[in-house]
Amino acid sequence: MDNPQSPDTNLSWERKTLEKLAFASLEEQKAKRRWGIVFKALGFAYLLVVLFAVVDWGAGSEHEQRHTAMVTLNGVIEAKGEANAENLIAALDAAFEEKNAVAVVLRINSPGGSPVQAGMINDEIRRLRGKYPDKPLYAVVEDMCASGGYFVAVAADKIYVNKASIVGSIGVLMDGFGFNGVMDKVGVERRLLTAGENKGFLDPFSPQVERHKVHAQTLLNDIHQQFIDVVKAGRGKRLKETPEMFSGLMWTGVQSVQMGLADDFGSIDSVARDVVQAEKVLDYSVKDNIAERFAKRLGAGAVNGLWKGVSESALGARLR
Repeated sequence: MDNPQSPDTNLSWERKTLEKLAFASLEEQKAKRRWGIVFKALGFAYLLVVLFAVVDWGAGSEHEQRHTAMVTLNGVIEAKGEANAENLIAALDAAFEEKNAVAVVLRINSPGGSPVQAGMINDEIRRLRGKYPDKPLYAVVEDMCASGGYFVAVAADKIYVNKASIVGSIGVLMDGFGFNGVMDKVGVERRLLTAGENKGFLDPFSPQVERHKVHAQTLLNDIHQQFIDVVKAGRGKRLKETPEMFSGLMWTGVQSVQMGLADDFGSIDSVARDVVQAEKVLDYSVKDNIAERFAKRLGAGAVNGLWKGVSESALGARLR
């Protein structure tokens, strides 16, 4: 019997199969190229969006015009946060150095924070005011200007508040927890070894030592007096001192004006328009990007950071 499939037929079938495979491969390559172009276009578009968001394209021309320079102090004042001395000082330096900025407005919305960071900012404001005597700096309080925030504000020429702003809290605190009672109940023994009899100062897992408590209170009193001295130096004869002014209490904007803790009522726009008479406001604030904030928070190591957080909660004095 003859073979129904001749050699020519087999060859034709193989050729068609190879052609189909070749065409399929080409189509697949074309599809990959198309998707590659799409993803590259999307990536390029994303970069353009980021570029336009980050770069202030009109900054050059805007800074050539007469304007009010604004620097923002927002949130807790701390070395690892956005409201840190390094950022604030850099922004203030740039604002004062700009010849077309006729005045600097420091917008404050802060509950306080580190006395060291607040002190560094206060010192820099005083230095810049001495270096640029013809360029005033006004502090404008929004929701809150308490403790460390007020420590910074008193370095300004004048302080403007809203009637409902919270102002004051001229005091220092050091807080923490004592876990030794809980540890006794659950049967956990604290084993603390130190070189130096006071190295375990205010250890939260050990019973409180009276002499340590006395020493901590001495530290707080010293920093509190520094705070009081800064307020008196900054506000001068405008203060109408009362027995409770430096007790840590807070007051409304209305009360703060009456007590001499603030000068008048105003906002960023009203101060720029009516006081500075340069209605255009440009923001000189320095802000960390997401990566920088994460790196600051992460620190040298997670375990070390955790222990540091526990110890700082007990030992760190705060203007809050």
